[in-house]
This record gives sequence, structure tokens and C-alpha cells, in this order.
Amino acid sequence: MYKDESLIRAITLEDDIAKITIPEVPDRPGIAFQLFSKIAEKDIRLESIVQNVNRNNINDITFTVPIEHLQEAQMISIEFAKEIDAANVICSLGIARLSVIGAGMLTTSKIAAKFFKALYEIGVNIQTISTSEGKISCIIDKEMAKPALKQLYKEFEVQ
Repeated sequence: MYKDESLIRAITLEDDIAKITIPEVPDRPGIAFQLFSKIAEKDIRLESIVQNVNRNNINDITFTVPIEHLQEAQMISIEFAKEIDAANVICSLGIARLSVIGAGMLTTSKIAAKFFKALYEIGVNIQTISTSEGKISCIIDKEMAKPALKQLYKEFEVQ
């Protein structure tokens, strides 16, 4: 149970994922559709998708997949990168996703502040951040996942 049940419903950890980044993707309509429709054809579940900051009409696209689908998703991503003249494909193992889930994500910035404070206090470096109206998630090194989870429980006063 959480101290303020109206805001936080769950703190989750997923450590059976892999991250794929395609840097230097041209910024034009249909790029995301091209990539993710190919992944959907193979019925690969996408965990999170982040399109990074546009720099001179170039973006980076990062997404996570279940680790058992990494090889297939990597091959699709490499083919896609060649088709669009993207720089390369970077795959990362040894990662985990931490999430805080609840109704308060949009109504208060305090949840985000507490989330990031908890990670900072134990020296966790964040690789990606994604948010929605009900969840804040970040990708971190897997070796820090369990200590980070414990720290989040402490920060949010899980009983």
C-alpha cells in the first residue's frame, strides 16, 4: 500500500527487455510507420518508443522489445536503417525499465520529482524517459534495477 493511494497505484520493474536505437533517422512523414509496421508484421511487442530531439531534420528513434525478440527486431531495424540511410543500429542488453503508475502523473509534478530524486540519491543514470497521463518510466542499467526499485519503494513510502 502506498502512502497516498490516490496518486500512486504501482511501482514496476521489467528487466527482460532490450533497447534498440536507430540514430540519425530522417525527419519526414511516414518514417515511424515504415519501421513499426515492419515490426508489427512479425508480431513483436513494443514496450516503449521514444523519438528524440530533432536536430537539422534528423531524429533518433529508440524503442524496447522483449529480450526474446531482440534478434528479429535488430534485423528489421538494420534493414530499415539501410533503406533510409540512417547511421546505424545500436542494441543494448543489460537494461531495465522502472515505472511509477498512478492517476497523479498529470496533476502534479511532485511524483516526477520524487521518482527522479530517488534514482539520483543512489547514483542511477537514466538512459531514456517516457511519460503518459498514468505512468512515468525510465530505462536504466539492469545492475542498478533492484537497488533503484528499493529506493523508489522507500521514496514513495510503500508499506
